[in-house]
Amino acid sequence: MSDQTLKGILLAFAAFAAYAWSDASVKLIEGQISPIESAFFGAVFGLVALPLIRKRNDRWMDIVRTTNRPLWLIRFFASGIGAVGSVTAFTHLSMAEAFALIFLLPSFVTIMSVVFLKEQVGIKRWSAVIIGFIGVLIILRPGFRELGIGHLGAILGGLSGALSIVIFRAMGPSEKNVSLYGAGVLGCLVIGEQWLLLAGYGLFAAVGNVLVMYAARYAPAAMIGPTQYSQMLWAILFGYLIFGDHIDGWMLIGIALIVGSGLLTLIREKQRKVPMPASIAATDQNVAVGITPEDAPRTL
Repeated sequence: MSDQTLKGILLAFAAFAAYAWSDASVKLIEGQISPIESAFFGAVFGLVALPLIRKRNDRWMDIVRTTNRPLWLIRFFASGIGAVGSVTAFTHLSMAEAFALIFLLPSFVTIMSVVFLKEQVGIKRWSAVIIGFIGVLIILRPGFRELGIGHLGAILGGLSGALSIVIFRAMGPSEKNVSLYGAGVLGCLVIGEQWLLLAGYGLFAAVGNVLVMYAARYAPAAMIGPTQYSQMLWAILFGYLIFGDHIDGWMLIGIALIVGSGLLTLIREKQRKVPMPASIAATDQNVAVGITPEDAPRTL
């Protein structure tokens, strides 16, 4: 492994640590304000990343310019719904359980790629999808435990993130990064309050976005993707130390199956040389999917 690749992987781990701190910040609000308000202020503080994403030949109006307005608008609304869903999940569920359900994102990407992009999917990718959903059933145990709005929010967060990724693939490299990021941030801007913890929610997410972009400059996307599962370690740590969460044996089995499913999908995508999501986030961590090493900022 080259020094450049190692640097990229380390930056990716730092990025997903920042995302975990972002999600812990919004969980600490403990539902004192609505998820919609949380998503709004998370996006406000997330605007600090725009100068770092903007390239020299980009204009500020490029934030709302696009090569495909219908897809841009779908991403706009998907990002807002995903942010609200993710905040709802972290408000009502343990961090580990929320992450486990949101980590279904690669499985959703596979399904949507078949339906909307007409991609050919083999037995290995379908097997990964099935394993992931078995993990969900083990975690949720429908009929044996009460399901709530947090579970719905987590699944919506994963679905919305997957939709954004499929849109990135459909729009192609012609779309500017600043436009992709702008659609996600603008989709979350709704009135709210509780600025201090929301600052942590938005600023840590912005830091994570920037670090993933730098990571993409040094390491292939296929090697960055698996580092997102380090968020589960942060989730378990924060859940135990800060929120008093407990994870039972069944949940551990479900988490292992979902994470294993995601890793199988990522490995398969690496073999097919297809870009995979570099992040899963409340504010909008999926923008890095459309970024290549050449597109990444020039200084660090």
